[in-house]
Amino acid sequence: MNRLAAEAIGTFWLVFGGCGSAVLAAAFPQVGIGLLGVSFAFGLTVLTMAYAIGHISGCHLNPAVSVGLVVGKRFPASDLPGYIGAQVLGAVLGAGTLYLIASGKTGFDIGGFASNGYGEHSPGGYSLMAALLTEIVLTFMFLFIILGATDSRAPQGFAPIAIGLGLTLIHLIGIPITNLSVNPARSTGPALFVGGWAIGQLWLFWIAPIIGAALAGVAYPLIAGSPKR
Repeated sequence: MNRLAAEAIGTFWLVFGGCGSAVLAAAFPQVGIGLLGVSFAFGLTVLTMAYAIGHISGCHLNPAVSVGLVVGKRFPASDLPGYIGAQVLGAVLGAGTLYLIASGKTGFDIGGFASNGYGEHSPGGYSLMAALLTEIVLTFMFLFIILGATDSRAPQGFAPIAIGLGLTLIHLIGIPITNLSVNPARSTGPALFVGGWAIGQLWLFWIAPIIGAALAGVAYPLIAGSPKR
């Protein structure tokens, strides 16, 4: 239960901090943190939580990450349902808290509420196929970074930095295309409050990240091999 609580709190922080930077700060003209600021916000949520709860739960914060670690034989499949449930719960609570705060402003309009989308709901107007490929490739790279940075042969103590900066870079690439997910829980939280089109497009932001993560779970061990005894 401690591990599941840690995953719920960590995913809450990821959604509240990352999506909150987009909904509150990026939309505020006097602040205007823009693409760079939102990308760093998502990276910082993972970096800070990796140091805070990595020793408790492993700090997955993401169903796709958990699936990729199962495929890569770094995480037991028996723990997967509980982790996914805790991550989705944390994401919904994070989005709900953000909604309560954001709606306290006069003239509040939920708009996209940091939801992920393709076609007319893509920030840059990118197609379904472009969105699908983007989410698969960027989740693959994210998992590859995680698997490499947490390998017992990698420099110790620096994994959270590599993973946090990796997520920042991934957001810099992907926000114009899908508002970037690479995380089914992160996508689910805001989509539940937007409803309509966000729920209708949510399938892609579950399927594509899980495919990308599973591919990385297969590819990394093939490339890296096993640590020498």
